[in-house]
Amino acid sequence: MEFSTLAPSDAADGFRVRGPNGDAVLLIHGFTSGPRSLRPWADALLAGGYTVSLPVLPGHGTRWEDLAATGREAWTRAVEDEFDALATTHRKVFVAGLSMGGTLALHLGIRRDPAGIVLVNPALSMVDRTSMLAGVLRRFIPSVPAIANDIALPGQDEGAYPRTPVAAVHELRRLITATRRHLDTVRAPVLAYRSLVDHVVSESGINALRRVLVGMHPAGVPRLQLTYLERSLHVATLDYDADAIFAGSLAFFDRLGGHGHG
Repeated sequence: MEFSTLAPSDAADGFRVRGPNGDAVLLIHGFTSGPRSLRPWADALLAGGYTVSLPVLPGHGTRWEDLAATGREAWTRAVEDEFDALATTHRKVFVAGLSMGGTLALHLGIRRDPAGIVLVNPALSMVDRTSMLAGVLRRFIPSVPAIANDIALPGQDEGAYPRTPVAAVHELRRLITATRRHLDTVRAPVLAYRSLVDHVVSESGINALRRVLVGMHPAGVPRLQLTYLERSLHVATLDYDADAIFAGSLAFFDRLGGHGHG
């Protein structure tokens, strides 16, 4: 993906736009969703002077049948490759993600060295307990109704698939298990936003972060900063607390990167 001068007019399209401050943010969307769910956040970061990369993950942005044939290695390889490309041309690279995008951001915190990580309702545990059976159910049930648009603010649409492939749920669970196993190796400081009401991911994932990311980071910030969102549901980047997420993450990146905005 080449650098463009402006973000595309269609919010469903992925992009990579260069900013003037020398640092980059890799934004990672969630499971069955796409760039539309993060576009306002990307625009806020671009306005703050950052290069922003908002790719479409493999198996996404087409049809749910394509996601059914996509393994977790394709997702992890895609974000690793994009991080590496940004790191060759930028002083610092930050990563941020929503839901499964948060899981992949933590994966990069394990496998790479981002300057900071921002998570919004990271998928480290699932509310729907039947997801644990996805490895068996995928042989009999190709798809289930969409996991999408858990948003309190009326009129919002994250642009997710109308169906959720069960085989991909199994791959997501494999990604969650592998990521949780190594959370203690995340070196970057983490800023996490967690909705008080979330119908997709459960609280146990945040509790896992609390257990391992303790104490202070050498950059002078806590290893984990946690903010609860009182008015938003799972897709908080399109919900009532979105502006607070955008401002808070920008301030977090600015502090770690040594940037100021007046």
